[in-house]
Amino acid sequence: MTLGNSLKTTFRLMAANKLRSFLTMLGIIIGIASVVVVYSAGEGIYGLIVGQVESFGTDIIQTEIKVPSNKKGSAANSSSAGAIASGVQITTLTLKDMEDVSRLANVKNAYAGILAQEQVSYQNEVRRAYIMGTTASYVEVDSSKMATGQFFSDTDDRNLAQVVVLGYKMKEKLFGDVDPIGKSITLRRQKFTVVGVMAEKGAAAFMDFDDYVYVPVRTLQKKIMGINHLFYMVHQLRNVAEGAATADEAADVIRRNHDISDPEKDDFRVTTMTESLDTLNTIVQAITWLLLGIVIISLVVGGVGIMNVMYVAVTERTSEIGLRKAVGAKVNDILSQFLLESVVITVLGGVLGILFGVALSLLMAFGAQAVGLDWQFVIPIKAYVVSLVFSLLCGVVFGLYPARQAAMLDPIEAMRSE
Repeated sequence: MTLGNSLKTTFRLMAANKLRSFLTMLGIIIGIASVVVVYSAGEGIYGLIVGQVESFGTDIIQTEIKVPSNKKGSAANSSSAGAIASGVQITTLTLKDMEDVSRLANVKNAYAGILAQEQVSYQNEVRRAYIMGTTASYVEVDSSKMATGQFFSDTDDRNLAQVVVLGYKMKEKLFGDVDPIGKSITLRRQKFTVVGVMAEKGAAAFMDFDDYVYVPVRTLQKKIMGINHLFYMVHQLRNVAEGAATADEAADVIRRNHDISDPEKDDFRVTTMTESLDTLNTIVQAITWLLLGIVIISLVVGGVGIMNVMYVAVTERTSEIGLRKAVGAKVNDILSQFLLESVVITVLGGVLGILFGVALSLLMAFGAQAVGLDWQFVIPIKAYVVSLVFSLLCGVVFGLYPARQAAMLDPIEAMRSE
């Protein structure tokens, strides 16, 4: 029997058993749709995170505190993160470090950062807010814009001035339609004068900066928190291509300031945006593969369902198989016929699964965009390739044994079964 005739026979049999054929394909459809959705979600999440990270600028290096560890490599990083989460304080990163690194040839500008949570109030309005202590250069490095008023100055910072700049949403919460410039809010039982309001910025890296209250870093250190250290600092580069080398130079400067000779004993971490994006990509890829592993289980379940249906088909068509063999059909003819039926079912299910997965991915993207996320609808080519390959393999792997059973039937015994 030619391939064309075999295909005609296969489609005729599927048409005669529409419901059974659809139910057989259903497990493959759901599994393949899941593959497409997983790949699309991975690309969407990565694009979303990249967009948020890049919103800070690609021309920067960031230095943050890190608990020293005796371990090496990634073990040291994970140990540090765990210690920080446990409440260990590192107080060695200071404004002097920021200023010394700023003198490097490839550094254009810099700002420092510390964070706190405090209640702020204006008249009867009381809100819990993130307080960001930073330097006057923050708006330049971050390319932030002012909605009204101005950002505080270096002079304000050095003089420990009690001034604040409000995020766009925080201004709305505290003042509504009232112009806040020149008015005072209460922070830790102290009066702070509002000198500016930031333009609406939106969330980045899962932090809503529109809800922040910005205070000169030295004022927050001395008058609110009673500390002398920083949580992190950001340096803007002149030449992004030399970012890795500049990060190494910055690390050397800070080690000298902290009297550290062994890099494994660093109490800080300097990262470039490229390193951050590489780390994020690794995490997203790991999650994608984990989810694909779960999806493969559903495909195996669907494949087992196909095997069972093919066994039923062999039983129902035993007399037909015997008759065909009696008139000259060879073992390979019977084998290829039943294997082709299995592959057609799984590949057709794979195609329908891809279409279903694309529709779900599109809905997912629209839903994410509807809630304000910068989520792009992307399905990589490898999603289609993997889906079709899995469909084909399922048809071959789970259809081979029933097809072989059919091919090995004794023609006389098979015809007697009628």
